[in-house]
Amino acid sequence: MASQVLVAANRGPLSYDLGDDGTLTARRGGGGLVSGLSAALARQPDALWICAALSDADREAVRRGVSEPGVRMLDIDPTTYDDAYNGIANSVLWFTHHHLYDIPREPVFDAEFRRQWDSYVAYNRAFAVALAEEAGEGAAVLVQDYHLALVPGELRELRPDLRISHFTHTPWASPEFLGMLPDDIRSQLVWGMLGADVVGFHTWAWADGFMAGAHIDDTSGTARATGDPRRRVQHQKRGAHIRHTDVAVYPLGVDADELRGLANRPEVNDKLAALRAEVGDRKAIVRVDRTELSKNILRGLLAYRELLTVHPEWRGRVVHLTSAYPSRQDLAVYRSYTQAVRELAERINGEFATPDWQPVLVSVKDDFARSLAAYRLADVALVNPVRDGMNLVAKEIPVVSEEGCALVLSTGAGAYGELREDALTVNPYDVSATAEALHAALSMPADERLERTKRLAAAATALPPTAWFTAQLDALRKE
Repeated sequence: MASQVLVAANRGPLSYDLGDDGTLTARRGGGGLVSGLSAALARQPDALWICAALSDADREAVRRGVSEPGVRMLDIDPTTYDDAYNGIANSVLWFTHHHLYDIPREPVFDAEFRRQWDSYVAYNRAFAVALAEEAGEGAAVLVQDYHLALVPGELRELRPDLRISHFTHTPWASPEFLGMLPDDIRSQLVWGMLGADVVGFHTWAWADGFMAGAHIDDTSGTARATGDPRRRVQHQKRGAHIRHTDVAVYPLGVDADELRGLANRPEVNDKLAALRAEVGDRKAIVRVDRTELSKNILRGLLAYRELLTVHPEWRGRVVHLTSAYPSRQDLAVYRSYTQAVRELAERINGEFATPDWQPVLVSVKDDFARSLAAYRLADVALVNPVRDGMNLVAKEIPVVSEEGCALVLSTGAGAYGELREDALTVNPYDVSATAEALHAALSMPADERLERTKRLAAAATALPPTAWFTAQLDALRKE
């Protein structure tokens, strides 16, 4: 049956486990975005989520014809998928949009890059073909993230009747960084995005960055930002009629009720009791991140070490609870970064620890219950990414912190635009300023901290995932 609302994303709302006896069991995915999108789609008749089969069990389910209502998995060749996902999406587009390149050495766009780019094109085309097959006449298609940047353009060629949007959950590269891509690749990337009727971002900083880089005049066609207050890009392929793509902002928030429910489960209460036993009556600085290069964990730890050096009165009176989930460990640079986080935490403990005080309690593993417990315990939240599409941790901690927390937030976080009035904001590269912000946060009077936390929580929950998705769907249908 043709669908009238479709979501396309690399990761789906479920995955499969393959038992020793060959039995396949579906397991729902976690996280606020998956929950919110699933809830929003459940309200739409005949809605469909198209995603990639990520594991051997997922691929086996596709081969057996096993599926769940409202979900279609694509069994993409594993080599093609690895080239597209790790070779291009995570090693090129992620680094480009987050400005992470070590410029004297990177990037290098050679024959191997071109081979992997061909896989990225094939991966995106597989999604476009599936969407074209499943969509009803005039259906709304909402494509998610940088993994699928070419899908709107590919789908527009196949099904010009569809209403198509694309939402980028990362920042968008500045024109200087986008210009590092080979000219033909950059044009292909932008033309792919401009196949959408609407392209969405978390903040105007990223949306305006897209518009600044969308100026194209080459053999493929022309594109110009119009200066329209609605933020519109006018474009035309050679020999085709003029179209436009609207650029919009939808700052994703958190679902307060769901998050507080998760944070008060028995397993989280157990983790909280254990953390309180370790922290004692000291103040807690909390950070929760993946060991992702853009998260800036190392400078955060260096700032904490400088805090203890410059303000020795905090020695023995504060603990830094660091949850650093290993990320992309199949890439050498990420393995090295994760190890550097461990080693720096150990050095700080070696330098300052006493028999009854460990300055840093670091958890380099995926432990969501511990993270939620740390949220509840937080006196100070440290969120200092160099560039981040949004950073929901900055929104989540104020929602569940029991005594209120002071938020130290970098200007590189997408959440900065919404939360800066009630946060202590810092340049993410300035370790000394971050140390002083931590000192100010720890010294903040309790009543001021509580009032700031209330306002932060209100801003954080203004557009929870279901409302975030529904707003985009409604806008797309009005186009």
